[in-house]
Amino acid sequence: MVKYKEMHNACARMVLISRRASATAARSRHFSVHTEEKAEREGEQGDLQLWTWGRSDVGQLALGDETTRKCPNQVKAILLPYFQGLAPVQGRLSPHPRVYSLPEASFSKAGAISSNRNSETVKNSEEESRGGAGNVGIACGLFHSALWQNGNLWMWGKGDGGRLGLDSEVSKYVPTLVGNTSAVRSVAMGGLHSVILTENGAVYTCGYGGFGALGHGVYQRELQPRLVEDLESEKLVHIAAGGAHSAAVSESGDVYTWGRDEGEGRLGHGNEDLMNEGVLAVPLKVQELPEPIVVVACGGFFTMALTLDGQLWSWGGNSNYELGRGDKRNDFRPKQVPNMYNNRIVQVACGGYHSTALTEDGQVLTWGHGGHGQLGHGCLSNGKVPQVVEALIDQQIVYVACGSLWTAAVTESGALYTWGKNRDYQLGIPGLLDVQTVPARVTFQPSSNQQLQAQPQVIAVCGGASHGMCLVHRRYK
Repeated sequence: MVKYKEMHNACARMVLISRRASATAARSRHFSVHTEEKAEREGEQGDLQLWTWGRSDVGQLALGDETTRKCPNQVKAILLPYFQGLAPVQGRLSPHPRVYSLPEASFSKAGAISSNRNSETVKNSEEESRGGAGNVGIACGLFHSALWQNGNLWMWGKGDGGRLGLDSEVSKYVPTLVGNTSAVRSVAMGGLHSVILTENGAVYTCGYGGFGALGHGVYQRELQPRLVEDLESEKLVHIAAGGAHSAAVSESGDVYTWGRDEGEGRLGHGNEDLMNEGVLAVPLKVQELPEPIVVVACGGFFTMALTLDGQLWSWGGNSNYELGRGDKRNDFRPKQVPNMYNNRIVQVACGGYHSTALTEDGQVLTWGHGGHGQLGHGCLSNGKVPQVVEALIDQQIVYVACGSLWTAAVTESGALYTWGKNRDYQLGIPGLLDVQTVPARVTFQPSSNQQLQAQPQVIAVCGGASHGMCLVHRRYK
């Protein structure tokens, strides 16, 4: 992933995002800021847990210290709910309508709400493809992390530039509640910034503004989440963030991009007159897309998009075959990835210089830079076009993710596999070398005074530069 100038470390207070269903609140310049609250672990624990691993020098593991974890450790500072489905995350369609059982639950004062619903059926295919009505999601930036559940948001990790929205630039070593009655639908995290989508379709950003990735028309940092005013006439349904650029999808299927573009075309506009020394500081519609888009994903210097029928489009930097077209020519014009026509792609994830796609029938394809083994093909070669990861051919994969230089996949049975760069133990497997060229299974160890009945069922995973985290179902005696 592109390297960025980092700034300060410390400890902080947090922004609370107030929930407002009205258009007045949706158009407020900033989310309201309150005194920091601890995520008190009161009430009944739901059936979900958050586990993290890798480097923790700036608190990105949410474990309260700077100790590197070689294998997954449970985050106990936050009480998670009963599972109702996964919330939208960048690049992911939901492949099938799902029915989730929702046990009656009472959640903690730390932001959860009571529920006595018995079931929820997602019926609308387009809404389902955008992520459905799930109640929990996770995201990683380079060195910061987020979890949101039932509309409430927690963030932690490196805080400089204001990327945590803490009204400061200090870091946070434990999850900090962002609002007690908020309406967060999705979060995407970039190198030095964060993007937040609310249930009413408004987009807020915070963090370092020097690359234009915040979309406010200025280059100053934003220490609190601020409404992207140039998008307030649109209802947004999906967001994505790369190292130094951002994207959003409207309800009508239009894609808007903004941020850094040094001529390689990651924003998809191709007009240098629009740029200010390689920066576009306000959102602009991508004109070259001939059909509606449902979700997008941002890599280091490139962008990917999926249509409702699962066709994959790419544009931007291509020096390592990131676009999957078989050549190394940069291109601002969105084009379909050639050898994917016969596949319905349900998720695409982007790293710094590589990508991973998941097909509807559970196969994983990778392409782009392979110098750290992140393609999973047993070698360090670059991949010119998408190729199936043969080591997972007998597995039914349901979820994929990319860190900067590593990759992860989750099977239908809840097993987690990782591969690629491992210098900071971001693969979560003790004993591996710095480079892992084929998928390896991650195992979970019980915490003190607990005994694992079986390996936890992983349901989602995400990765940063040197850390990873996942959501799991509990399986304790």
